[in-house]
Amino acid sequence: MAKKRVAILGSTGSIGRQALDVISRHRDRFTVVGLAAGRNEKLWREQIEEFGPEVASLDSLDGRAGLQRVAVDSGAEIVLAATDGSVAFEAVFAAVDAGIDIAVANKELVVAAGELLFAHAAKSGARLLPVDSEHSAIFQCLVGESHERIASIVLTASGGPFWNSSTDAIRNATVADALRHPTWNMGTKNTIDSASLMNKGLEVIEASRFFAIPGDRIDVLVHRTSVAHGFVIFTDGNVKAQLAAPDMRLPIGYALAYPDRLPEPAPADALAALGAKAGARSTSLAFERPDVERFPCLGLAYDALQRGGTAPAVLSAANEIAVAAFVNNEISFGAIPECIAAALNAVTARELSLDAVREADRSARVAATAAVAEHRLEIRRV
Repeated sequence: MAKKRVAILGSTGSIGRQALDVISRHRDRFTVVGLAAGRNEKLWREQIEEFGPEVASLDSLDGRAGLQRVAVDSGAEIVLAATDGSVAFEAVFAAVDAGIDIAVANKELVVAAGELLFAHAAKSGARLLPVDSEHSAIFQCLVGESHERIASIVLTASGGPFWNSSTDAIRNATVADALRHPTWNMGTKNTIDSASLMNKGLEVIEASRFFAIPGDRIDVLVHRTSVAHGFVIFTDGNVKAQLAAPDMRLPIGYALAYPDRLPEPAPADALAALGAKAGARSTSLAFERPDVERFPCLGLAYDALQRGGTAPAVLSAANEIAVAAFVNNEISFGAIPECIAAALNAVTARELSLDAVREADRSARVAATAAVAEHRLEIRRV
């Protein structure tokens, strides 16, 4: 079997590191031909030493042009898009237009420009494979199924660290509080998004793009143990779900090996395969409806999806600005959705094009930054 040639955009981030862990255990299946990183030069150089890519770039040295070289010029058969934000948009579109498959772990990419990306993929023949555990679950549930027989899909959410907290406690939560995720090991931005449930809102938009399903047929249920990752409800009433222990290396490996599965040693204990502790005698599956009053970011995402056009791009960019301001202790946790809502109201949604997405991203950042400044003034007044 010829080794699959893999390039990674965001190699030093959480997903990138876990992907390299998967690849290191299956060197007979994969070879790393490209590595692109942001600011962690030390780790990037260690990765280059270990995996010997043909092309490598670091943002501080090469900028966005380096990302495109890794994605397109490395000779990759599949590119793992694992950067945050919009930094890799041009590189991913260039790879798609070249017919290169993309394993998508970048929410903002599909949220802001998903319709365009899938149109480009349809033209070039590139496959777009989901890496998020929820979308991987839906993707796996739909193998061999007819799209016309999908009644709805359900994404599960962990609920984050504030699921049982009051509105006041959530609003005044600290950065340390928000980073205490109950089940997943993610980077700072994704962990904060999980705490606000914005990650689930972004995933609703992603699911609509990946599976061509409108928002009113996509539901979210909170499932605290993160074992059931997604469901498909079919028109005959049958429900198909994908369950696995909460380990991002599983959907990463599935995307990289697709259409095959990796020969990982499966847990001998059936309960262990579902994330139960060693020796456990039972486990359970429980689900709750999300509370959009306490977690308004989820409602904002559904609203942006319904508005369409560039509104999801505005949502995504404004969320980046608001989350960064919260992490830097400039605004309260409760101000995050307020800054996002201000940007959605300030920036008019336009018909979708890549130029329109870029302009919406820029305008949203300006509007969200202004909203952050206003909240800073309010904090000073208090």
